[in-house]
Amino acid sequence: MQRVLFPHSWEFRERYSAGQTEFESVVLPHDPVLASSRLDDPALQATGYFPGGEWEYRARLPAPAHWRDRHVVLEFESVYRSAAVFVNGDLAIRRPSGTSTISVELDRYLRYGGENEIIVEARAHRDARWYTGGGIVRPVHLAIAPRVHVPLDGIVVTTPEHDAEASVVQVVTTVRNLEAIPAVRRLETSIVDPSGEVAGVDRTRVSVPPGGSTQVSQRILVMAPRRWSVETPDLYRVDSRLSSGTGDIDLDRSEVQFGIRTLHLDADRGLRINGDPVELRGACVHADNGVIGAATFDRAEARRVAVLKSAGFNAIRSAHQPMSRAMLDACDRLGVLVMDELTDVWTRSKSPDDGADQFTDWWQRDLEAMVTKDRNHPSVIIYSIGNEIPEAATRSGSQLSRSMSAEVRRLDPTRYVTAAVNGALFVMDAAVEVDPELLDGAPLHPVDEINGRASSLEDRMSALGVTGAVTALTEEAYGAPDIAGMNYLDCRYELDRELFPNRVIVGSETFPTHIDRLWALVRANPHVIGDFTWTGWDYLGEPGLGRMHYADDPPGNGALGPYPFMLAGSGDIDITGERRPASYYREIVYGLRSEPYIAVRRPQTRGRTTRSAPWSWTDCIPSWTWGGVGTEPLEVEVYSDAPEVELLVNGRSMGRRPTGPDHRYRALFEVEYVPGRIEAHAIREGLGAESVVLQTAGVDRRLRLTPEREALAVDGRDLGYVVIEIGDADGVRATNADVEVELRIDGPGSLQGFGSAAMVTEESFVDAQHRLHDGRALAVIRPTSAGRITVTASASGYVSVSVDLEAR
Repeated sequence: MQRVLFPHSWEFRERYSAGQTEFESVVLPHDPVLASSRLDDPALQATGYFPGGEWEYRARLPAPAHWRDRHVVLEFESVYRSAAVFVNGDLAIRRPSGTSTISVELDRYLRYGGENEIIVEARAHRDARWYTGGGIVRPVHLAIAPRVHVPLDGIVVTTPEHDAEASVVQVVTTVRNLEAIPAVRRLETSIVDPSGEVAGVDRTRVSVPPGGSTQVSQRILVMAPRRWSVETPDLYRVDSRLSSGTGDIDLDRSEVQFGIRTLHLDADRGLRINGDPVELRGACVHADNGVIGAATFDRAEARRVAVLKSAGFNAIRSAHQPMSRAMLDACDRLGVLVMDELTDVWTRSKSPDDGADQFTDWWQRDLEAMVTKDRNHPSVIIYSIGNEIPEAATRSGSQLSRSMSAEVRRLDPTRYVTAAVNGALFVMDAAVEVDPELLDGAPLHPVDEINGRASSLEDRMSALGVTGAVTALTEEAYGAPDIAGMNYLDCRYELDRELFPNRVIVGSETFPTHIDRLWALVRANPHVIGDFTWTGWDYLGEPGLGRMHYADDPPGNGALGPYPFMLAGSGDIDITGERRPASYYREIVYGLRSEPYIAVRRPQTRGRTTRSAPWSWTDCIPSWTWGGVGTEPLEVEVYSDAPEVELLVNGRSMGRRPTGPDHRYRALFEVEYVPGRIEAHAIREGLGAESVVLQTAGVDRRLRLTPEREALAVDGRDLGYVVIEIGDADGVRATNADVEVELRIDGPGSLQGFGSAAMVTEESFVDAQHRLHDGRALAVIRPTSAGRITVTASASGYVSVSVDLEAR
């Protein structure tokens, strides 16, 4: 069977809404939460003050008479959440989880020779610690095949034996027979190399019992294989052809992409791919796509992966739900490794309606859905069975951890299992009774909210994390999977090398402000295979998590921000896809950037005592365009791996400061603001080396539209991204020009989302008007049919500008 996007139009309405009873047309994927009015309600803080809702979708599916002899499947990649699918009024399936694939076999429900009504119900409300969106947020596919066929995800490809000379590709194909009589078919399996040439073929006869299935294993030799890696992400393809018993009539076709590569893991040599050591430069990433909310388009996912890789990351952790097919495909193509995570909760709730009460009944099906989706993707190397699960230290939790780990290994023995564990939270949550002597005098102060706990733990995390209590509580939690995922427990990296010499560790979630020390620990300890920062890409919800805190903040200013905070503000990359100063600092720490980097702290931070959260970078931007700053000096940060840097303003030296690893790769200058040119030079062996320059934006300013791509595909998967900025004639952005911009879309396209990276706003991403933030915003255009799409931007005091996109 092969998936195709469900080709029919959908309608949508809110359920139980007095103001809306009629269906209206809608395009999938769709996130109705993004268009809802935010509420100043503390109970909605975690979601960015977005309320939930209950929704109903409707589509018509014509079923020709000849489909009586076919098998028809409707597949929903994600319906958030508590989905119920009805076909012609009959309940076909329910799925509590909002993140698992739902496959609906339609054969028993269809009315052949006419139209069929598909109804999908969903709801979302206070069921996660971040913004989830709601509704049919990922693509819907239709698959049609003969009654004897290869089912969806029915091909499993492994490369059990290979070297530089040759590789054995093992293809295990499930052939299913829905007929009431035995079936005989011929199965032809071809391996197609990255150049499109056939690299190997195997053919065999298959007998399938009535109402049953048969697995066929074929071993195909591929000579001189092109091995997949982060540097060379070469992809092969399996083409499967199921034909009549004589082989002369094609009946069913399937295809699967895969990569030829090996994985090795041990505590002495760490992680190796194809025999080469790999250190994971990881980014934790939430599922939402910024200004388009939770709607998951292929282009949006591919764009995120490309930006993250260009910023120095070579791995992504999907926090805290299974990664989309589109993002997995992009990771395969671009060479980014994946830790795919199942869930944020098991049986103990973290949010009022998070489904913990149904986890025991559904975890096996949800886990199987994730693994069967992942196991042919060469980018996927680790499955995470959960994030910061409070009960993982209990006896029942340990048994569940072992059961889940065993199930993953049964479904896919070729990859590794982890769980993202924060042992300090076991103690803080009082998940189990702890002997006070095992705390070794470490402070213990319970905090109600999970982010508040982590924030309050920063200063005492090391003292608590290395206690005998945490050692005892995490022994089985870390022993059940293959890799010990440690959230904010870098204090244990070296200790566990002594206590558990065979333990392999990954920093599954870490503070971004500590990356210089964390990366030094990864480089010095082979058993620590990498670091995943929180977060690589900023996200909706957990509002204000990464904001700066100050001593003069008003009382009650907790870990998360009050309304109208909307974004977390903790990402290396902001929600528009622009790299923040922390990203360039990280790139320098990784050893991937030799040029220094300049970031200037906003004038309003001067003289204020900071009490930053561990996710908070300083409030700085790469700009030398400021207005009304007075005579007080500005604080200028310079990042560099060089032993020292020199800062110059309009050619005048402001002196040299030490940088490099011994000084946390940074120097701080106090400089009086004078418009013009500010530059930093790396000093190596006493001489000037690499440099970077910031220029003040001139007074001749204009609106500027910059499309990332001008040609768009009309395939339901593509999007056009257009950056809106105000800058001078030389292209220097005016970061102090935060005017309101209005967009108009002419031609066969619509506005999918429009907004800025402002952490605090009451504006909506679904409106055509939005205020720039630091002189920038992002518009996302969805093509609706072939033709020219014209995007026009206008703002008070500026000449309107337009740009054309071509949809074909």
